[in-house]
Amino acid sequence: MWKAVRRAAWATVHLVVAAAMALGVWIFITVLLITAIGTLAVVGAWMLPETVLLIRRIAGAKRQLTSAWTERRIPEAYQSLDGSLRERLRIAVRDPGTRTDLRWMFAYYVYGALVVLALPLWPVGLVVDGVWCGLLRRPAVVLPLIVGLADTEARWSTALLMPSPQARLAARVEELKETRADAIAAHGAELRRIERDLHDGAQARLVALSMRIGLAKRAYDRDPDAARTLLDDAQDQAEQALTELRHVVRGIHPPILTDRGLAGAVRALAAGSGLAVTVDDGGLDEGVRAPAAVEAAAYFVVAEALTNAAKYSGSPSADVRLARTRRGLSVRVRDEGRGGADETGDGSGILGMRRRVAALDGTVEVASPVGEGTVIQVELPCVW
Repeated sequence: MWKAVRRAAWATVHLVVAAAMALGVWIFITVLLITAIGTLAVVGAWMLPETVLLIRRIAGAKRQLTSAWTERRIPEAYQSLDGSLRERLRIAVRDPGTRTDLRWMFAYYVYGALVVLALPLWPVGLVVDGVWCGLLRRPAVVLPLIVGLADTEARWSTALLMPSPQARLAARVEELKETRADAIAAHGAELRRIERDLHDGAQARLVALSMRIGLAKRAYDRDPDAARTLLDDAQDQAEQALTELRHVVRGIHPPILTDRGLAGAVRALAAGSGLAVTVDDGGLDEGVRAPAAVEAAAYFVVAEALTNAAKYSGSPSADVRLARTRRGLSVRVRDEGRGGADETGDGSGILGMRRRVAALDGTVEVASPVGEGTVIQVELPCVW
């Protein structure tokens, strides 16, 4: 009996919030229908995208409420309302995700009435089931009906709010456009960095090397000792230029990845990080390797995460976990530092990490509560 009461109580909470939302939807739709023509004529077409954003927020609140009851996430699939007024109007009218929200809203205008009318069942159910269970020793009757109504309302809302294949495709295209733009921007920044490193580093060394060799040639006959000194300097310049070039090459694709694989490269990063790093390579040394682009992304993620941990976290240790998954490669880097990682800061490198991973259709999750350390979880899709 008490288990049924507790379950019915939670169902009632769900139905009360759903009923309040139904009343809000009724008011919103009524006001929307009455004022839509007048608003567009008097205020202007710019109100349409703002109205669509409001509809999305209402539908989003309903998705959260339904997900809390069913314990099943309902995804969103919207096109971004950015750009000029004309572009925003076009998206507001054509976005399949917004049409899904409108379909739910007008349906909820009808079946939300059932939710409102069902609220009196709770006190009636307590009385009826109290008598039914207490006197006749029979199972509860009305309280399960309340739970069933909450389940039915949640199923209808889930079915109506679930994005259509067209909406998911449109949202996916939008996401790919954004990640492609980020990848192009990151690629351009990387080319500028390589050009700057070559110009300021290796190129300057090679120019100095050429000058010293020329001076040594002119001094060779009349002053062999001076020529020898110049050649020694030229050799030093050549070695420094080679060091600069190796640094640039490592920034493009670390040779250690080719030579030792991802697990060995990550262990080398851990050894040179200045932290006590524990590495769980998930057996990546054995079997088929991930594609080169995936390995490079995972390598740079670990490198950036360990650099951040050493510079900002204050933690003396960190741990790295690599694992094969059904979808690809999983990378997890955790430290026990001060937390509170700032993703917007120029020095954190997390934005660059997200762009690099997004270009491969991967995901980055950062959990960094203040005082509780930082966890960076990366999923990179690939075929093994």
